[in-house]
Order: sequence, then structure tokens, then C-alpha cells
Amino acid sequence: MAEKKKQNVKERNGHLIKSIRSGSIAEELELEAGDRLLTINGTKIKDIFDYHFLTEDTELKILIEKKNGEEWELEIEKDCDEDLGIIFENGLLDQYRSCQNQCIFCFIDQMPKGMRETLYFKDDDSRLSFLQGNYITLTNMKESDIEQVIRYHLAPINISVHTTNPKLRCKMLNNRFAGEKLQFIDRFYQAGIEMNGQIVLCKGVNDKAELERTISDLSNYLPYMQSVSVVPVGLSKFREGLYPLEPFTKEDAIEVLETIHKWQDRFYQSYQNHFVHAADEWYILAGYPMPKAERYDGYPQYENGVGMVRLFQDELEEELRQTKGDARIRKISIATGVLAYSYLKEAVWEIQKKYPQIEIFLYSIENHFFGEQITVAGLLTGTDLIAQLSRKELGDELLLPDVMLKADEAVFLDDITLEELENALQVKVNIVKSSGQDFFRSVIGEKLEQIRTREGGRYEL
Repeated sequence: MAEKKKQNVKERNGHLIKSIRSGSIAEELELEAGDRLLTINGTKIKDIFDYHFLTEDTELKILIEKKNGEEWELEIEKDCDEDLGIIFENGLLDQYRSCQNQCIFCFIDQMPKGMRETLYFKDDDSRLSFLQGNYITLTNMKESDIEQVIRYHLAPINISVHTTNPKLRCKMLNNRFAGEKLQFIDRFYQAGIEMNGQIVLCKGVNDKAELERTISDLSNYLPYMQSVSVVPVGLSKFREGLYPLEPFTKEDAIEVLETIHKWQDRFYQSYQNHFVHAADEWYILAGYPMPKAERYDGYPQYENGVGMVRLFQDELEEELRQTKGDARIRKISIATGVLAYSYLKEAVWEIQKKYPQIEIFLYSIENHFFGEQITVAGLLTGTDLIAQLSRKELGDELLLPDVMLKADEAVFLDDITLEELENALQVKVNIVKSSGQDFFRSVIGEKLEQIRTREGGRYEL
């Protein structure tokens, strides 16, 4: 139900509407792209959280500025969980906050010049931590931001801790306030705000005794600090003039894992939660097998590269367990980063045992663009793919993981498009999601609905 009142024009800023969802309240009210939302119940909207909070009321009075400058005051009656159906041009309804730190390990500072502008933007916005899972340092947060998190109970908040030693944190972030900002974790804990922590480990800086201290300190925030990941620093070849950091060795990785495993056992005995987790890279560097799935506590740090290999292996094993296989004929190629190569090699071998007529060429791509120490597939470029796959046997189709491409566009980090890659290699490219199911289906050349029919409680080909 809505009542419309037209008022005289007076210019205001407000928030630009990008589109309106079909069948929504906003469509019924004849709102359209180009209109601006000015206020809700007389209150100006600071950001998307204010918008969601204010629109939870069952009775609203919103002020809209139409494209022609006319103002409409709209009175709305709705259910408390009913959305208005407005999509804004700026999803955050505010400016994105950039990071003012100069962290000694920041990968953005290690990129070459001349790449697209968005790749140089350092975000440190607490609101994106809740909306998109980004990790924040807390150094950009003001008292009003803390109050907003607590008032709206925005959770989980993902925090780049790195160290709980205040002086060392100031040094690592190159920010004299970085140490005192750790007190915000206490505020969140007292308010019952769920958190996840991250430690980017730098050799000779925050490892060894400092790592022990940080893990111990963060455990004091259990259960609201739900998990902590430990990831190795990424070092590109573009570090001239930056803090001197060394790569970790196999021996270093073994020591890190021994530390983490020791703490995991303690935490699990007390809390039935392993709490601190090692990134997959540590196991690969150490030459250790990946832990079993139960060690990951439901994969809370998956997006930080923690448990990706284990989950992939388990998903693929489940797919293979439920299929008979056949004699279909295919010839394809797969390209990945150095880090994942050995695991994909094992996966390919397992698939070919059930599909012996599928010929698969698997290629490990070295990162010449950023330097050979960067081994993850997500930082490979079109340039390296073209250079290292040209004149190689690629079959009828090349499979690439989706992490190589920009999230919303078929473009690699160096702005080479997927179409340009296909033209250069003269092969069709299929972008594959990171799950074991999607990998399996792409390799055998079928979608889920083509692969399986349920018979007797099992999936059969």
C-alpha cells in the first residue's frame, strides 16, 4: 500500500537508483532508473547498512527525487522482511575507503606500472568485510564505524591482525596507530560480534615466537573470534625499494606447521574447534599431505586458501565414487599454476582410470609476469598463458580455472581478454569453477543433468 504526494523541486544529492526489480514495491510506485533516494522516515542514508536498517520498518515515508527534479514523498506499508526492490548505482551507498597503511608485505605495492587502475586500489573498508568477506586492518575505522558494527550487529568482521604485538604491528603496517587499533577487537568481543582473523606471515618478522604470541592472544577472544588463518607472504619480482623480505623454505614451512598443529590440538581438546589454520601453501611447501576435512572446522577460511585442496579432492572423490565411467573419446588440455599442478595431476590420473579414452594434457604455468615465487593460479596472466602454451598440444578444448579472470569480466590481470587468448592459441577455452564437481564435469565434457540419473539410491552414468 502506498500513498503518493508530489512536492516542489529542490536539488539534493541522495543515492542514484540504477534499476528496479520487476514486481517490487518500487515498480508499483513508478520509481525508475535515474531517480534518487533522498531520505527514509526523514533520515538521510549514510550507507547500505542504514538503508537496510531503516527499511525493516513496516511503515515508511521515503523521499524521492525524480529524474526531472520533481520530489515525491511516498508512504509505504509493507511486511518487515519485504524488500523495496531498489538497486543502487553504488552498492555501498558511500565512497569506498582506501587503505592508508604501507604494509611491508602488501602485494599491490609489488605490481608493475601500467596495469588497469582498479588493481592499484587498496580497500580497507569495514563494510566490505561484512558484505564481501574482505579483510580489514581496523586502522581506517572511527568510533562511529565501531558503533555501527555493534548497533547493526554486522558479522562476521574479518580482521587482518598479522601480530598482536602493538609495536611490531605499527612496523608491519607502517602506521603509528596500528597497535592501539587492536583494542577494537576487545570492543567487538564484548559486544558478541563474530570475527575471523588473518596472519600474513613474514620470515624473520612475525614468525616463530611472535606467531606463538599472536595465536595465544587471539585465542582469548574465543568463541567470537571463530578462526584464524596463517598464510605465507606473497613476493613478486617487483620489490625494488620495499622492505627486504625472504621467501620461506621447506624447513620453515615444516616449523610453521608444527607450531600450528600443536595449537590446533590444544584448542580442539578445550573447544572442539581447531581455531588456527594453515594455508594450503604451507603443506605443499613442506611436502606434507593435506589434513582431513574434519581438521578444517567447516572451512571458515576457504577464501584465504585454507582447505581448498582438501575440499577439491573430497568433491572429486565423491564424483568418481558415484560414476561407472565409459569409453568416451575426448582430447583436452588443462593449465594451472605451479602450486596446484601436482594435485591436478593426481586428479587427472584418477579420472582417466574410469575414462581411459579421454586424453588430457596438463600444463604447469610458471609466473614470469610477477616472478617465479608467485605460484597460485589466480595471479597468472594471459601473457604467460600464451607464451607457454603456444605450439603445445591443446586438444579440442583448454580448461582454465575461473580464478584467473576478473570477477565480473572475461579479462586476465594483464587485460588480455579471453577472446584474445582463444585467438592466439587457436583453441576453445572453457572456464571452470574451482570445485571438484565442476572440474570433473568439465573434464568428461558433460553438465550435471547430462551425467547422472538416479537409480536405486546411487548416481549412474
